[in-house]
Amino acid sequence: MDELEEIRAKKIKSYWNDMKPPTVTIERKMPDSPIEITDENFTSMISDYDFMVVDCWAPWCGPCRMLSPIIDELASEYEGEIVFGKLNTDKNRGVAGEFGIMSIPTLLFIINGRLVDTIIGAVPKEVIESKLRNYL
Repeated sequence: MDELEEIRAKKIKSYWNDMKPPTVTIERKMPDSPIEITDENFTSMISDYDFMVVDCWAPWCGPCRMLSPIIDELASEYEGEIVFGKLNTDKNRGVAGEFGIMSIPTLLFIINGRLVDTIIGAVPKEVIESKLRNYL
C-alpha cells in the first residue's frame, strides 16, 4: 500500500468512526436484598440479570419462613455477583406452573435466562453457597 492509500484508508476510518453514535453504558445497581418476582416481571428480570436465584415460597409455608433470612443474608453477601428474588407461588401460579414447582421452598438457579439448577426444601446456608460456588 502506498502512502496515498494509507492516508485515504485513515481518513475513511476516521470518517466512519465519527459517524457512529456514541456508546452509552448504563450502569445498573445490583440489589443487595431480594427483589419481588411476579408472573408479569419474571421474563424481564431473568433477562436483566446474568445470575439470579429465585426463591419460590408462600406465606403459610413454615420451611419457607425458615429459609427467608438465609436468602436475605446471601443477597447482601453476593451483591454485585448474584441477584436474589422471591416469587410468591400463591400469587404467581404462571411461573410456578412453567417450572413445575410442586414443593416449596424451591430455589431456581437461573444463568443467562436459563434454569441451570434447583434446590427443593429448606436447606442450610452452606448447601446453597456450595451450589452458588459451582456457577461463579
